[in-house]
Amino acid sequence: MVAAGRRGADGGTPASAGDTVQGGQAATFVRLRDRAAATLRDRFRRVRAIGGLAVQAGLAAALSWLVAHELLHLSQPVFAPISAVATLAASVGQRLRRTVELIIGVTVGVLVGDLLLTVIGTGWWQLGLIVVLAIVVALFLAGSAAVVIQAGATAVLITTLSPSVHDLEIPRFVGALVGGGTALLVTAVLLPLNPLRVLNRAARPALDLLVAQLDATADALAERDATCARTALGKLRQNKDELKALVEATQGAREASTLSPLHWHERHGPVGRYARAAEPVDRAMRNSGTLIRRAVTLIEDGEPVPEPLPRAVAELAEAVRLLKRQFAAGDEPKRARQQALRAVEVAGQAYREGVGFSGAVVVAQVRTTVSDLLVAAGSTQEEANRLVRRTFGVLRAPRHQ
Repeated sequence: MVAAGRRGADGGTPASAGDTVQGGQAATFVRLRDRAAATLRDRFRRVRAIGGLAVQAGLAAALSWLVAHELLHLSQPVFAPISAVATLAASVGQRLRRTVELIIGVTVGVLVGDLLLTVIGTGWWQLGLIVVLAIVVALFLAGSAAVVIQAGATAVLITTLSPSVHDLEIPRFVGALVGGGTALLVTAVLLPLNPLRVLNRAARPALDLLVAQLDATADALAERDATCARTALGKLRQNKDELKALVEATQGAREASTLSPLHWHERHGPVGRYARAAEPVDRAMRNSGTLIRRAVTLIEDGEPVPEPLPRAVAELAEAVRLLKRQFAAGDEPKRARQQALRAVEVAGQAYREGVGFSGAVVVAQVRTTVSDLLVAAGSTQEEANRLVRRTFGVLRAPRHQ
């Protein structure tokens, strides 16, 4: 007689097919819910990060229309708010340049369009020729994509609207000038960006990424886990977006502290220090990548891992963490400098206890990365190198175990 309920090897009743399906559906639902929640959080962060830009753009568009329409009585005031929004749409730190490019592009488009219209008239082939020549002249004069776009767009407007709309050239040029100027006024005086906040928002992801992967590498060295080290290397290599955001933020901070009277005093203080740190932080990221790559080889080759070696990498991660905190607070990063030199000191201990070929490279990259961090913290390159050499101690051939 066959038993109604078959039992598994462990004596328990196996799950039915229906239970298995329901379990899979539940797991899928949980994954989808978590993914939706993460996406929603990301969208809210994005809105929070650029919400100020939306307010700036709205205010600049309204003011530029008011100036162009009510004060200057332009027949085509629509060009002013368009130019204002186009200026603000540029990357932070590029808005002054974008305003100049707008004006150059509009000027080229107006001059080329007017000149050729008087000679060849209007029509489909005239439109094509005028746009080509406007773009060629813009490329010759500036070469910027913004200049080329404005020159071509203005040439199209002049060619297509001039027969029905008289005196279009002056409103187009003045509108670009009013829109760009209003956008700069809004960002510099009426709703200025906080340059330190801009830098903090951009630098945090880059520095957090570096800290996390150095910590993971320290653990990988301590546990001789090559897979963990390879994962850290792969994650650190995906840093292009973070570094790009940091570079753009430094440009924006410099622009904000230059244009806005409210932030002039910060140009040589915390904002200046923070902005100058972008390039050495970039170098520290690349040198840390080399450090982690050699850590992978070290583990795979079975080289000795003296106890101070993973500790040196962990101390390096802590130095980056302190640098981020002190920059965010607007403090001079003295503690970060001390912590970075502590990493060099421990790396020297590891070297003298005995390392292999790749281990020596890891030690060298700790030194190099610390030198980058010291420069980011305000030291000159010469001073940073001197401090690293002095702190490292005696260079003696390592004892191989």
